[in-house]
Amino acid sequence: MNHHHPRSKLMEFPYVSAPHRNLMVDIVSKVEAHLSSSLLPCTLPQDVEYFENESGTAQSALLVRSAVPSSQIDFILGSWLHCGLPTGGALNITSFSGYLNSSTDAPNFLVELIQSSPTSMILILDLPPRKDLVLHDEYLKTFYEDTLLDDKRKHLEKLVEVKPYFTSSLYIRSVVSPTAIMVRIETGTDEAEQLEEIVRDHVSPIAKEVLQIWLELCACGKREVEQEEMIALAKRDKITKSKTIEIDLGSNLPRLFGEVAAARVLESLKEVY
Repeated sequence: MNHHHPRSKLMEFPYVSAPHRNLMVDIVSKVEAHLSSSLLPCTLPQDVEYFENESGTAQSALLVRSAVPSSQIDFILGSWLHCGLPTGGALNITSFSGYLNSSTDAPNFLVELIQSSPTSMILILDLPPRKDLVLHDEYLKTFYEDTLLDDKRKHLEKLVEVKPYFTSSLYIRSVVSPTAIMVRIETGTDEAEQLEEIVRDHVSPIAKEVLQIWLELCACGKREVEQEEMIALAKRDKITKSKTIEIDLGSNLPRLFGEVAAARVLESLKEVY
């Protein structure tokens, strides 16, 4: 077991390319700097902040920071996961989420990069809505139309290497926004450098622009929320967070890290959620 300071383990993002690592480090750093007065220190146990499987073929690091009660922030969650594949390749997943609490109805933030080969990557980037967009057209206009978020999706999809990605999870498809970027980026065989260039020149700037919108308009923007609406938001948030644990982690962690480690990690995360 590596005994580096756990937080530095997350910020290492050790198994991905330099442009990919730089993007994730920039996102986490920017959020922590922008929300520094609201965020509490990470209190996860050390063996949850970084853990491996018994054979050392799978490793993962987590960062979770809750926020002070007076803040609109619920918590932030960053992670990376590396798993050697039987074929000799590796699966690398890096993700970052920002969750808001029921004192605001503004959207959350999500970015996830899933890479199973040096020439193929799935990108999920979104501000998942926390209200019904059919019932609340002002919400749709404020967060998705006026921000021109769809232009960023269109920009990426103009690249010949980029194709739409459809997750097999109908739940995930139902909770993302109409402007969600869910794409597969594939370059030719032996074109790993080309994928790195796309991450550096296109994915990274777009992800940072979406993050900036979230920080200014959602995380720090003021919204009037009635008491009754706060109760409904809290109920919906609780469901989406527990579903996220179930889908993202509940199925993957036991398979990759064994039941004992998975139970320890999931238990710690549920205390935050």
